[in-house]
Amino acid sequence: MVLNDDERAQLVAWARRSKSANALAMRSRIVLSAADGLGNTAIAAKLNVALSSARKWRSRFLADRLDGLLDEPRPGRPRTVADEQVEAVIARTLETIPKDATHWSTRSLAAELGMSQSAVSRIWRAFGLQPHRQDSWKLSKDPQFIDKVRDVVGLYLDPPEAAVVLCVDEKTQIQALDRTAPIFPMMPGVPARATHDYKRAGTSSLYAALDIGSGTVIGSLHARHRAIEFKNFLIKIDREVPAEFDVHVVLDNASTHKTPAVKRWLLAHPRFVLHFTPTSSSWLNLVERWFGELTTKKLQRGTHRSVRALNTDIRNWIDTWNDNPRPYVWTKTADQILDSIARYCTRINDSRH
Repeated sequence: MVLNDDERAQLVAWARRSKSANALAMRSRIVLSAADGLGNTAIAAKLNVALSSARKWRSRFLADRLDGLLDEPRPGRPRTVADEQVEAVIARTLETIPKDATHWSTRSLAAELGMSQSAVSRIWRAFGLQPHRQDSWKLSKDPQFIDKVRDVVGLYLDPPEAAVVLCVDEKTQIQALDRTAPIFPMMPGVPARATHDYKRAGTSSLYAALDIGSGTVIGSLHARHRAIEFKNFLIKIDREVPAEFDVHVVLDNASTHKTPAVKRWLLAHPRFVLHFTPTSSSWLNLVERWFGELTTKKLQRGTHRSVRALNTDIRNWIDTWNDNPRPYVWTKTADQILDSIARYCTRINDSRH
């Protein structure tokens, strides 16, 4: 396959522009790889695409050149928005911000480009653009990140024999909150309504150990979350897990988990093996998923007039959970996780932000 200078320049622009449509960028990379002399099988392996996709877009380019890589027009009403306008909306949305705001709205961008608000809205929906939304992320700076990921994920995917794997963490500062007025119950067409303000009655801290095999949870509630409370929780785990099993504990790097008193207790109980998650990587601890269940199903809309009532409610919820436990199944390998993070880091670096 031979490319002229204009074709190569356009393909490179489509492939390298970090904010191009992903499908068009991949088609461009397929054609560029073909121009470099690779066969369809080699292209599919290099770009991690299906062989049929490599064959299809290579043939489309040979037949129609650059136009062959664009989506074919669909039957129906004739288009009222040209490709140049679509490209302008996408480029302006992704690469600029308005002077008087942090992001574009459909109305402000329509006024900027001289288009209708509905046309901008349709283009945004078609390309999955939502400038009003923002997600958060954080990369771990732990120098042992790779080793810790492999260690913890290895436990999840291939737990040792004659051992129990427990994911342990504490949910601190659980507030006992009571609304300042009665909650209006739900009625047809009207959701339940509660006052936005509330009265605080104190806080509690929950230590929890999730058994990844059975899904059962060992819980312990305390007024504080110091090393002594953590040590007492380890003692409770030791009492409840049968003596013939080793205990592998996945937990974070909190200072309360590494005090001399805790280390001495662990030396006296060699069946306990601690596996620390990397710093800033709570997503690797499955008990966090269980804490999410507790929050959404019990705490978020619960009302408690005292810490005692809150603790009773939490204990009852744990008992109900353990009557029908549902273990979480970890599916991704360590290599898949590390490859995903590597791709994300490459994307961040290429974005030049």
